Amino acid sequence: MQRKIETVKTLMDAMPFIKEFRDEVVVIKYGGSAQSSDELKAKFAQDIVLLHLVGVKVVIVHGGGNRISQLLSDLNIPTEFIDGERVSTPEVMRVVEMVLSGEINKQITSLLNSYGAKAIGLSGKDAHFLMAKPKDEAKFGLTGRVEHVKADVIHNLLREGFIPVIAPIGADPIVGHPGYNINADLAASFIAKEIGACKVIFMTDTPGVLNKEKELFSTLSESQVETLKVDGTISGGMVPKVDACLEAVDGGVEKAHIIDGRIEHAILLELFTSEGIGTQITL
Repeated sequence: MQRKIETVKTLMDAMPFIKEFRDEVVVIKYGGSAQSSDELKAKFAQDIVLLHLVGVKVVIVHGGGNRISQLLSDLNIPTEFIDGERVSTPEVMRVVEMVLSGEINKQITSLLNSYGAKAIGLSGKDAHFLMAKPKDEAKFGLTGRVEHVKADVIHNLLREGFIPVIAPIGADPIVGHPGYNINADLAASFIAKEIGACKVIFMTDTPGVLNKEKELFSTLSESQVETLKVDGTISGGMVPKVDACLEAVDGGVEKAHIIDGRIEHAILLELFTSEGIGTQITL
């Protein structure tokens, strides 16, 4: 009986947060270790379905860099990184689209639907809802940056009860253009601000932003983030993560969160508990 009472208490503790986020849009960037095991994939799908059932409007943007690298290696296609970003030659771009749109996107969509969701997969090429331009064509080839989001495409899907699952491939107005490989963090950030999301959540391979003693910052302001970047506390791969967070909050998103995708039910723990588990970044 005591266990049942504790379960009810947990539900009651979550109630204020469920009420707060009902009918709000939350963008989730899904990648890294959260995609690494069948068990974590299942927990992720359960989290998303529960959010949907309690009225949260969820939009998922996914990555797939490890799988892209693996297939490129299998096909003996050389790949190169500059400043942490993949150089996207036409040959590489074909594999990027194959993996992101044809494989990972459909795996996620199918999994969510198997758990009772109403998910639909798309890339930025669909309805040309994600328009892009080259980041630096001479240096990065077909690696792009988002120029424009047709927010009504996403809002129409949400209005019909769908969970959009987005592969970060940008479209170009030139007929027959192969499209652009876009960093999933930056795509999630740009989409979140353009569709009026209240939150954007980045699932990563770390607990969040850590201080020099490896302790977690639960909340950071934009000015604090900039200070931590200057003194080297935030460095390496965490820099583009926090930059994506700052782009979102500067664009009107209330809060951006960096959470550990290796933790079961990480999304629910961050959204529906007062303590949370990661780092939230605000203005």
